[in-house]
This record gives sequence, C-alpha cells and structure tokens, in this order.
Amino acid sequence: MARVGGRSAWIAWPAGVVCAAVVAALLVLAAPGVPGAVTFVGDTLRTGSTTPPYTDAPRVPGPAETCRDLYTQPMWSALVWSPEALLNQRRTAALSTPEAVAAAAATPVVTCHWRGDGGRWLESSVAIVSDEGAAAVTATLSEQGFACDTAGDTVHCQREAGGVVEVHDLRGDRWVSSTFSGWMPDGYAEVVASRAFGE
Repeated sequence: MARVGGRSAWIAWPAGVVCAAVVAALLVLAAPGVPGAVTFVGDTLRTGSTTPPYTDAPRVPGPAETCRDLYTQPMWSALVWSPEALLNQRRTAALSTPEAVAAAAATPVVTCHWRGDGGRWLESSVAIVSDEGAAAVTATLSEQGFACDTAGDTVHCQREAGGVVEVHDLRGDRWVSSTFSGWMPDGYAEVVASRAFGE
C-alpha cells in the first residue's frame, strides 16, 4: 500500500494514543454526572406538561377542583382535540343567568370556559351552595323561563334561547351550570354533572 507523502508513522501512533487517552479520561470524569443528567432531563420532560395525569378511577365524592376533574378521558380528548380548542380555567361564578348567581350566594369552585373555532364556545361552573341558595336558584331559573324537574335528589333546569343552551343541575350542596353556544358535545352536561357530584 502506498503511503501518503509527508506522514510519519512514528509520530502518528503516539499522537493517536495520546488522543485516545484524553477521550478516555474525559469519559471517566463525566461518568459520575450521567445519572444526574438523566434525572434532570426526565424531570424537565415530566413537568413540561400542565395536564394532570389521566385516571378514571373512582374519586372521593365532592365538588370538582379542576377542569380536568369534570371530564372522562374520552370527553377530555374530544374537547382538547377539537379545532382551535382553548381552555380557560378560573375560580369565578358562572357568567350565565346572573340573577340566579346573585340569588344563590354560592361559593365558586371552578369554571371551565372552552373556546372553539367559528366563535363557538361552552362553559361549565361548579359551586357550593346552601339549601336556601339552591331553592333560590331553582325559583329564579323557573321565573327566567327554564323548564325544571326533579329526579330523585337532583333538580335539573334547562332553557334554549337565541341559540344558547343553558343546563343547571343541583344536588345537595353542589350546583353545576353549563352554557353552550354553537358547541354541545353529546352527553356533555350529564358527564360534567356526574363528575361534579363525585359519581
């Protein structure tokens, strides 16, 4: 085999050995930091998502504390993957039927406002209300033209006006209110009420 001119084997071999020794030394020095680096990267990736981990296991009865608590996994996925879906979670009273909100004197737990494409939106609120407040809500909704009926220990009121649908469910100390404008997924109100009541 022909040799490249100007190259000397007696210089190249020692230089190669020295380079290999330097690389090996660097690997030895870096080895103790590898587990820490792996942990750091893993923790960063795990905390990079704000979505709570999914579980459909039975929850302790009580009002939902977050928007994620209100939905089953299939419904959560359908909402999240809807076109241009954007969730705004807040702890304020529902925007629907302000007269009922005022009469209830309720304590807001969570309000979930979803905005979709084409100006469509929906909103659900969960609040804690006294027995007197629940009775005041039912009376106010009836005066506002809602159709209210009682099934077991749950009062259900619903109205559609101007393309906006409002659904209210009261049971015990919990009031669940949902408002729909151009966006009403199948079974939405039932799922939200069930989760809010801790079923």
